[in-house]
Amino acid sequence: MSEGTATTTDLDVRLEKHRVELTGYCYRMLGSSFEAEDAVQDTMVRAWRSYDKFEGRSSMRSWLYRIATNVCLDMLNAGNRRARPMDLTAPSPLAQAALTPRPDNTWLEPMPDGRVLPAIDDPAEAAVAKESVRLAFMAALQQLPPKQRAVLILREVLAWRASEVAELLGTTVASVNSALQRARATLAENDGTGADAATSDPLDEEQQKLLERYVAAFEGYDMTALTALLHEDAVMTMPPFDLWLRGPQDITGFMTTLGAACAGSRLIPVEVNGLPGFAQYKPDEEGSGHTAWAVQALEISKGRIAGFHCFLDTARWFPLFGLPLRLDGSEAPGADKTGAVAGLEAEADEVE
Repeated sequence: MSEGTATTTDLDVRLEKHRVELTGYCYRMLGSSFEAEDAVQDTMVRAWRSYDKFEGRSSMRSWLYRIATNVCLDMLNAGNRRARPMDLTAPSPLAQAALTPRPDNTWLEPMPDGRVLPAIDDPAEAAVAKESVRLAFMAALQQLPPKQRAVLILREVLAWRASEVAELLGTTVASVNSALQRARATLAENDGTGADAATSDPLDEEQQKLLERYVAAFEGYDMTALTALLHEDAVMTMPPFDLWLRGPQDITGFMTTLGAACAGSRLIPVEVNGLPGFAQYKPDEEGSGHTAWAVQALEISKGRIAGFHCFLDTARWFPLFGLPLRLDGSEAPGADKTGAVAGLEAEADEVE
């Protein structure tokens, strides 16, 4: 191996060490899983090409964050602000429910925890990292101007000093502190956009039992049991459709009418946006087995499910989560979850 090849390989390894945390940063900035991964790839390419100009005046980590910030700010110049359905419209009464899609770039997108949350030994820091990718917080971030967004993430999520942020953004400490105050004020105005931060990390015994009851109720399509698990103000969203529903009566009413084809579904656990979630496979209408239908992210508050958000673009989300688009008919809904997950992992390996 030549010296040049060895150096190149070493640089690749050093850059890759930062990929997960950079993806988390870009995801918080952009609100899109795929744009975040594109931004990180662009960051890596720029870093690789300009490494000979990197003089080590800052750490490689700081240098990469500076590049990533510039990439994200350039991408945000288009002005697109991603949202959840409840950020755009009022809830629809069941009688008026209509499935109207909006373009992909409208929506805040889901993200697997493993792609954005690096391993952190400190439990308190790990909890902050998880809270900072939860859907309600991500939606609140989207209300901030891009530079305020960067300041808030760097200062309050990543715990950078004001002087470090000022150097990264090429501004003053006073400017950083002012931007942070304005960002905090905006978030305070939007407080109460979601109850997902009430989910403990890791899930406590009560929350685990709640999820077990949810799986049993959903797979059994038992609307009485499901109603008992839903918060009185629970919400259900289904991007790319702008429809969203509030309250157990409208949610279960939708599930037994427009959503009746989901009866007999199977749920497989996933970790999504720092929240408990499931990959939903509904019965194949043309044969045996189950086909991919949605990635569900669940919010829990006060011992009940405060919201479940169903991301329906299976061709995009299931490969992102390493999930197959189909399960065979060898296991019926309600089968032992350990065996189900083991079988799923084998199928996912084949997909990859």
